[in-house]
Amino acid sequence: MLIINNYEEYKSHLGRELGVSEWHQITQQQIDRFADATLDHQWIHIDKQRAEAEGPFKATIAHGYLTLSLIPYLWKQIAEVRNIKMEINYGIERFKFGQPVLSDDEVQLKAKLLSIANLRGVTKVVIEATLVIKDQPKPAYNGDVVFLYHFL
Repeated sequence: MLIINNYEEYKSHLGRELGVSEWHQITQQQIDRFADATLDHQWIHIDKQRAEAEGPFKATIAHGYLTLSLIPYLWKQIAEVRNIKMEINYGIERFKFGQPVLSDDEVQLKAKLLSIANLRGVTKVVIEATLVIKDQPKPAYNGDVVFLYHFL
């Protein structure tokens, strides 16, 4: 795991891959709970029999927003940013979904530091986030996440 203690340490990684998370299996139970939380109960996500019989992927698929919501969890496996008063998820930019994540697929986040700026004491970073699906040639998605850090 990458340890970052201050702005200068963060900046030293500019343009480089920061690391990869552990593999995380997306189960049908997780998909069902996300459907309940978001009130998005499309059959392609929650009806295993119908998805197998009628669906284009012959299995249920994770919600795209479920896979995006894993970014904070997986990011914390890649980097620990220390000496901060606060961290804010500031934005998501130019995200593209490459292929669906099927129930029971394993995914892993890859992160690269695209930019870093000091905005009057607040550090703004843009991280290129790629969600890889185990044994698949195309990622589930690729795009940029923006974090704000208030270092001590």
